[in-house]
Amino acid sequence: MSTTTTAVAPLTIQDAEALVTAARSAAEAAGVAVAVSVVDAGGHLLAFRRDDRGVLIAGETSTRKAFTALQLDAPTADLVDAVQPGGLFHTLPTALDRPLLFIAGGIPLHRDGRLIGAIGVGGGAPEQDHWFASAAADALV
Repeated sequence: MSTTTTAVAPLTIQDAEALVTAARSAAEAAGVAVAVSVVDAGGHLLAFRRDDRGVLIAGETSTRKAFTALQLDAPTADLVDAVQPGGLFHTLPTALDRPLLFIAGGIPLHRDGRLIGAIGVGGGAPEQDHWFASAAADALV
């Protein structure tokens, strides 16, 4: 029985910059000022951009959304109910040193079925942020 695994190309700076551009383009088309963060598989920030008109907190929320999506390998929009009282992850937001953020706008990124990073968008309504991040993730080749 062979246990050989095929290497998957990691998320590159070029990928990260393309993701930021795609998310910002989607947001600009909707007239929304956002911040976009892209993290690699280790949770390290690869790219970040906040629109000049964007609220300052959007920088923090976009990064936390990306980190949360990476750590749980799930869109943050799918996790909102899990942190409500009685939910599976109710205590998780306060149990870790690095704060997670369970608001829509974070999307894990996969290549050939493997988790390679995540993107987070902040600054719009949660549903808008989710859409902008999803549009960027869909454009990743």
